[in-house]
Amino acid sequence: MKIVLIQHVCFLNGIGGTEKICSILANLFVANGYQVEIVTNEDVIGGAVFPLNKSVRVTNIYDPNIEQIEEIPLYNYKGKNPLLWIKYKAKKKYAKWYNRRLRKRMGGEEQIYLFNLRNRAQVWARFFKREKPDLIITMSIASLVEVTFENSLRIPIINSVNGRPDYDYSDTLGQRPFYLFRLLKNAFSELNGIQILFDNYRSFLPDNFKGRIAVIHNPIDHIEPNKLVLHTIEKIRYKIIHVARLDIGCKQQDLAIAVFSALATKYPEWDLEFWGIGPDYEILHMQIANFGLGERIFLRGFTDDPIAEMQKSDIFIFPSKYEGFGLALAEAMSVGLPCIGLSSCSGVNELIVNGENGFLANSAEEMEYFLERLMGDAALRQQIGFKASLSMKRYSKTAMERGWLDLVESVTKNDNYEQNG
Repeated sequence: MKIVLIQHVCFLNGIGGTEKICSILANLFVANGYQVEIVTNEDVIGGAVFPLNKSVRVTNIYDPNIEQIEEIPLYNYKGKNPLLWIKYKAKKKYAKWYNRRLRKRMGGEEQIYLFNLRNRAQVWARFFKREKPDLIITMSIASLVEVTFENSLRIPIINSVNGRPDYDYSDTLGQRPFYLFRLLKNAFSELNGIQILFDNYRSFLPDNFKGRIAVIHNPIDHIEPNKLVLHTIEKIRYKIIHVARLDIGCKQQDLAIAVFSALATKYPEWDLEFWGIGPDYEILHMQIANFGLGERIFLRGFTDDPIAEMQKSDIFIFPSKYEGFGLALAEAMSVGLPCIGLSSCSGVNELIVNGENGFLANSAEEMEYFLERLMGDAALRQQIGFKASLSMKRYSKTAMERGWLDLVESVTKNDNYEQNG
């Protein structure tokens, strides 16, 4: 049986949690006798970052001949050169004029989006007609929209939900144009099955979803007791760590910098390290410079071994606005790091039980309070970190593998499976 895993963008060269889980699933299915292909549709050159079985095929179906209509992005010049200011002012004025004309000609922003989506969907239709997969697994609802739009597929589809389901079809996060909500919600009706990360995420599924629901957690590697962080050892310098894409809209690294900066003078032996790359590097670099903490706060870039970096650290700070599971957080907890997150953050408030295996803050002030408690108390770090590592044992790779294999079997075997089982 052939399974096609679809991550329509960001898989090539991608270092995020979705790319990692996609690769893990591909390897799992190959190991269990399935033929597997990972397919993307993006205008980049590259390959998989995470290890893949040599039998897994990675295909980019991007076709530069497929017409895509794009507005000219607006750019605000932030320098002090008056000639460049005039140049970019003129370019911005032209871009606005061009975009207005384009929207008028196409019938509005929504029609531009649908025109582009329709053309990409036709590329997918040709791919499915040629390859004839037995099962499609989409790694996001956005991927599902792209492959099913105006396509009548007679292939069972499972979607892997990497966040809380309502983030995919509602304006809870306020990050999508209004016209996408209808497309995203309608996409749920195309599904035969869905994987969600926590049981209470069932209540956030839309009423038009009628397929099978499987609660399957992300896998966390088991850490041997002798490899857990030992907080009773005195050091010359101590480290607070954060691992995530540099994206202040979601990950809110700017909040972590502000909280640490308030304590930096009182605790001169502590540093803050960020591991990850992303679009907001320059903004964060400037914020660090403005606080005058360039020798205490570090943007380290990408690491292919985050666990090793966590094992050299003392506290994990994770001020995300929203998450699906919080894979980096779970990994930090597994190695015995005491962790701090926001109580309002989905995923984070599932993994951390406040005061037991970590701390959940209700505000920046409370995050600062919890951080100072941990910085000043090695025994508390040891106690919370040990409980954190114990609490992650339930998220085993074995449980994840069994859950996915059962879901695939139930969806592909026949249509007579128990609904919402």
